[in-house]
Amino acid sequence: MTSLSTENRDLPSVIIVGAGLGGLLLAILLDRIGIEYTVLERSAVFRSLGSAMAMGPHLLPVFEQLGMLKELQDISLECHTMLQFDEHLTAMGEVLMKGQKELTGYDNIIFLRPDFHRLLLSKISSERIINNKRVLKIEEPEDAPDKVRVTCADNSVYEADMVIGADGTYSAVRQNMYRLLEESGKLPKPDKEPMGIGYTCMVGITGPVDPEKYPELKDDFTHFRSVVGGVRHNWGAISQKGNRFSWSANIQFASQAEAQRQQFMNSEWGPESNKEMIKEFHSRPNPFGGTMGDFIDATPPELISKVFLEHKMFKTWYHGRSVLIGDACHKMLPSAGQGAVNAMQDAVILANCFYDLKDKSAKSITEAFESFYSQRYERAKDAYNLSQMVSKIMLGQSWSDRLMRTVLLKYLPHSVQQRQYEKAALYRPQIMFLPLTKNKGSVAPLPQKPCQSHEDYHEDDHEDDHEDHYEDDHEDHYGHDYEEVDRGYHDD
Repeated sequence: MTSLSTENRDLPSVIIVGAGLGGLLLAILLDRIGIEYTVLERSAVFRSLGSAMAMGPHLLPVFEQLGMLKELQDISLECHTMLQFDEHLTAMGEVLMKGQKELTGYDNIIFLRPDFHRLLLSKISSERIINNKRVLKIEEPEDAPDKVRVTCADNSVYEADMVIGADGTYSAVRQNMYRLLEESGKLPKPDKEPMGIGYTCMVGITGPVDPEKYPELKDDFTHFRSVVGGVRHNWGAISQKGNRFSWSANIQFASQAEAQRQQFMNSEWGPESNKEMIKEFHSRPNPFGGTMGDFIDATPPELISKVFLEHKMFKTWYHGRSVLIGDACHKMLPSAGQGAVNAMQDAVILANCFYDLKDKSAKSITEAFESFYSQRYERAKDAYNLSQMVSKIMLGQSWSDRLMRTVLLKYLPHSVQQRQYEKAALYRPQIMFLPLTKNKGSVAPLPQKPCQSHEDYHEDDHEDDHEDHYEDDHEDHYGHDYEEVDRGYHDD
């Protein structure tokens, strides 16, 4: 059995289950605090998962605090506009994203998710992450009541003072937590209900393609184009750095019964099961010219992923010495780009709460979890509702969805969009135990709960930064084994 401990400080040891984006950012933050941790990752090797990811002022100040903003910008392109087309490639309208920098000091950027995962991974010692660890059981044993014990499928056992479930949609941490609550009659009824399933989604990233054929690749900003097809089909692509495109194809289910039937029939997806969906989209018109088959054929088959897009806002996020972040407690549809961003915002707020821990007693840990939940639940719920609304507007096929889409894309004044951006830009949480990033735009961020043990630092040594905040080519240095194959999916 491996036991984790902290040296010379009465701080808790932590097991993070899941080395996705939320789990890795939390690990980086725990390093800054000085909390001992180990990350248990179920995949044997890290895989190049997913497609495009967007980030804006809601999270970029955090990476500026960490000194990682330049590295993030180096793998990104600015995003100014999203163009929407119908199935005949007739322009339906656009969503303007310019003006964010004036409001907040940051542009919206788009990058490839695998590149970002590598960047985070490069900041963590390989000794901290253990691969091929599928968690089976989590318990607070009678022989060690002040610890939590994690048992993996290979019979290895780990102990720490708390467990963080950053292990995604089918979280083993959540399943263990909810089983205990169900046995004691304390699990809320909504948490017993199944997740909703809205779409099946296929994504991929092409290899380098000819910029003469696709001149948009020559620009220093990204081109984001989406198509709403007939009979519940949607697809699109985004130009990326390195003369590549990320692309996606979605099929909306007609009902939850159909979704559950398809989920049962496709419980084990792999390259062979992708062929049918590839065939459905291969001849669809490509908003960058030619057909979607051109991008699909330029993508290695093993780098094409197909997943169900579930959604659910869970009510219970913590119990005992276990707490959830990211998709494990709020699974969002991806249309609004909220899932990974909110997982990382969870990591930031949870780390702030850990910084304030008085000791590693059950009482102090519960207080930290309560503070985290009180700061994040309503924010995450707002983001979840936004993801539901955007998915209906941008991908929905009912007459009301089409009407809302037409109004938004063709008739909604830019000034109204701008006011919505201003409202959304208010929530920009930062790491409260590091020097704060000054507000650089016209919209000041919302006040944030300070870290009590760090309050004097902000008020005395960095008083100007504090007032402004409220008022106004990397290398993997740690030798991680990173496989260039996407078979499965990471957490968050």
